[in-house]
Amino acid sequence: MPGIAALRGLSERSAHLSERLRPKEIRAPSLDWLNFLVADVRGALGPYVIVYLTSQQGWSPSSVGIVMTIGGWAGLAAQTPIGAWLDTSRHKQGLLLSGLAVLSAGAVVIAVLPHFWPVLLANGMMQVVSGVFEPAIAAITAGLFARDALTRRMGRNAAWARAGNGTVAVTSGVLAWVFASQVVFFQVPVISVLAAIAVLSIPYEKIDLRRARGLGSGGEEKPAEDERPTAWFSLFRSRQLVVFGVCSFLYELADAPLLSLVGQQMGMEHRAAGTVITSAFIVAAQLGMMASSIVVGRRADMWGHRRLLAAGFAMLPVQAVLTVLTPDPYWLTAVQLFGGFGTGLFAALTPIWLADITRGTGRYNLSQGVVATLRALGVTTSALLSEIGLEQLGYSATYIGCGALGSAALALLWFGLPERQGQQRYSAATAK
Repeated sequence: MPGIAALRGLSERSAHLSERLRPKEIRAPSLDWLNFLVADVRGALGPYVIVYLTSQQGWSPSSVGIVMTIGGWAGLAAQTPIGAWLDTSRHKQGLLLSGLAVLSAGAVVIAVLPHFWPVLLANGMMQVVSGVFEPAIAAITAGLFARDALTRRMGRNAAWARAGNGTVAVTSGVLAWVFASQVVFFQVPVISVLAAIAVLSIPYEKIDLRRARGLGSGGEEKPAEDERPTAWFSLFRSRQLVVFGVCSFLYELADAPLLSLVGQQMGMEHRAAGTVITSAFIVAAQLGMMASSIVVGRRADMWGHRRLLAAGFAMLPVQAVLTVLTPDPYWLTAVQLFGGFGTGLFAALTPIWLADITRGTGRYNLSQGVVATLRALGVTTSALLSEIGLEQLGYSATYIGCGALGSAALALLWFGLPERQGQQRYSAATAK
């Protein structure tokens, strides 16, 4: 694609200008800000699109539902192909820059042309390119850092991303309150420019493209002459990947309603303060996720990835039970902080676990796409099932049902996923 080639050339020129800097002086700050700013760009959209279209533009719920559903399914369908593309592409920074450009254009279109067809197209494109960022950043990170440093760096990535999510929730709320909901969308191009600077400050030639797609053992060794990626369909014969994918689906199926339904319940019971309470829930969850991401980066290799994954999964049914105890907003905010910690363990460990599962296959990014598809499918399915459960059984029974699904996911993870030998080796090395 000509656009991608041009972006790659710009990235390479930036790499030459930055070559005199030591890698450690440029990698960490660039990745920190990249994760922070990309989370800002993505977080500045999402629910604000719905609020803007319904409250400011007078769209009917059915029209909003059609736009969001089509966009959601477009993004879902794109996850796995994007992962496969990232494995074969040498221009991962160019793909990030292209994604930022599309998000910026889409946000501006929604703000200035809030009509059905422009919004449908813009939202669909934004949902598709949103699937580029997490796997591309994970791939670049894997290409920059050998296995013995990867866990700490991935945990740091996740912590900065959570900080970005929390920051944009605050800034978007302030902008919408002081000015108008429309202004929220105009911050996207500004943040995208800053994110693009962070992308270009990472030297292209410092990225080991073999490690970035999961070839080799994850160390600094030279490639074997006959090193080739495995056939893509061989991934689906990997028991660990299949089990982890099913666990991910069940986790999202159980976890998603524990924020959305609680926010909905608070909106019904505290109409005047429903938005403020929901914002507090979101910020609390992000704080919990940021804290657990730091724990993953600093302690996962020492304590074991499987144990921390199991701890994160175990917190989900506990969160469901705690949610049922009382509808007090302060209590529920604390529960969201607790649940966010568990979700953060799962989210931060996912790219690390997949890197270990797929090491040597050359299909790391494809595996990320497959798992992201299953997670998105879990979120989409949960929206329907939770509303049916709410209508038939009420809030408390629906929360308990979420806890039961979380318990099933925990059991499958614990009995179906052994600790990886590579993880055991790095755990022992860290302990020494």
